[in-house]
Amino acid sequence: MYYYQPGYYPPYIPPRYYPWMRQQLPVVDPNLLYQSANASKKLMNDASIVLNRLSVSKEFDSSLMAAAQASNKNEVKRLIQSTGVTSDVDVKYSPDGITLEFNSAEDPQDCCKLTIALRWR
Repeated sequence: MYYYQPGYYPPYIPPRYYPWMRQQLPVVDPNLLYQSANASKKLMNDASIVLNRLSVSKEFDSSLMAAAQASNKNEVKRLIQSTGVTSDVDVKYSPDGITLEFNSAEDPQDCCKLTIALRWR
């Protein structure tokens, strides 16, 4: 029986260690990660194409904003595709800005997405 004494703490007793109960982890397979990284590089290139176009042409920006303001989603997508991107781009916009979600078009596993949010107000 232990009685409390000021300044006295019982010795630390570690929990029992059962090595046969250790969690078994699956074998690491980097193939999907490798494929996702390579597909993401392509998405980054497409996003770079769109951002370059947006950063050099105020006329293009005005056309994009006007189409978004008029809720003409087909025109907004057409303008984005006219930059030369090959990825599937999902476009969402609001009065404050636009969100572009680049998806890998040729990958059926939906391995990766790249989302860019831009403000215009």
